[in-house]
Amino acid sequence: MSLLDRYHDVFHKISATFGYHYHESTPDWVHPFLHLILVLAPALLTAVTGFLTIRFILKQWRRPRVVTPQRDWIRGLDPRLFNAVLRHSRKQQALMITLSLIAMPILYLTLELPKQIVNNALDSDRFPVRFWDYEFDQVAFLLVLCGLYLFAIILSGLNKYILNVFKGYVAERFLRRFRLLVFRQWRSDPDSKNQSEIVPILAQEVEPIGGFAADVLTLPIMQGGTLATILLFMFMQDPVLGAAALTVLPIQLILLPKLQRRVNILSRKRISEVRQLGRLLSDQLRGEAAGSQPLLRTSTSFRELEQVRRRIFHLKFFIKSLNNFLTALTPFLFYSLGGYFVIEGRISLGALVAVLAAHKDFSAPLKELFRYYQTLEDTRIRYHEITTFFSKVEANRKEVPRHDFALEVVHA
Repeated sequence: MSLLDRYHDVFHKISATFGYHYHESTPDWVHPFLHLILVLAPALLTAVTGFLTIRFILKQWRRPRVVTPQRDWIRGLDPRLFNAVLRHSRKQQALMITLSLIAMPILYLTLELPKQIVNNALDSDRFPVRFWDYEFDQVAFLLVLCGLYLFAIILSGLNKYILNVFKGYVAERFLRRFRLLVFRQWRSDPDSKNQSEIVPILAQEVEPIGGFAADVLTLPIMQGGTLATILLFMFMQDPVLGAAALTVLPIQLILLPKLQRRVNILSRKRISEVRQLGRLLSDQLRGEAAGSQPLLRTSTSFRELEQVRRRIFHLKFFIKSLNNFLTALTPFLFYSLGGYFVIEGRISLGALVAVLAAHKDFSAPLKELFRYYQTLEDTRIRYHEITTFFSKVEANRKEVPRHDFALEVVHA
């Protein structure tokens, strides 16, 4: 037996494990589709996941075992972003995680009920239906299922509303505390009048950090749980269609993080250009620069900032377009292979409709997780830039009378 024959034998066993058995009437085009879904895509996903895991482990292992304590550059705030967020919002994070986990069974119910409506209320001749001590005709049973679906939607919307409002509270509370700490550190510097960068720091650079404080744990748990719930629902309808939902995921894991790293480099450069522009404008306002040279330097700074932002926009929109294209490929498999399964009688029409609706929701949490990765990297850059800025302040700081901002921060 040749190697190719052995491969086909193993593939047929894998296909049988997923509940699909080949026969003479199986169309030829189904064969490569199942090869892609059941063998090639899972193998690539396993390889990519293993590579990312090994790289993460090696990155952690190569870190110095003995770490010298970092200077607390901003008094009252940890130099590490995650530690700073969790230090000031640990109880609120636990409550938001609880609300996120409550949303998972409600989500599964909103996915299951449309299938039940199509299969058992619209496409069924088993009426009247007896449930407990009550009998329902077709119209009454349809209204009952639709009422349950409406109730599940209301619960889901109410849960999301409460969670989002509370996230806003946590974000603004952490942002106010962070701004007070940054402002106190700036006031403690004897040369604070020369620090024109404090305006963009307090007005712009700290905003994303406050928003990230509410999403640091809640968003990956909420979106990751949503992704797992939808994937479980798909596999419950048909294992092959559930595996098809993961077909393009390896490509997304390979390409999107690499492109995002390039965006992060440009974001760091943009922050540097904004601060340089602030210094130039501050010098001109104090009259320390005269003649046409300041105008030329300011114009050059404007042009550099424009070019950096254009490159960021090009990369971000390319990432978005690529992600949308890859996400749109999976419904093609559902319509073709899933439609064939409906004709063959393997799955019901309601199950296919439910899988298509679920995949529409499947792409949203996946995008949110990629966006979380982008936000995480961008926020880390901003946080690092702010703490690095104040490390210079701490190095040059002299003994000055303390202001009572510490008391304000405690009460904040």
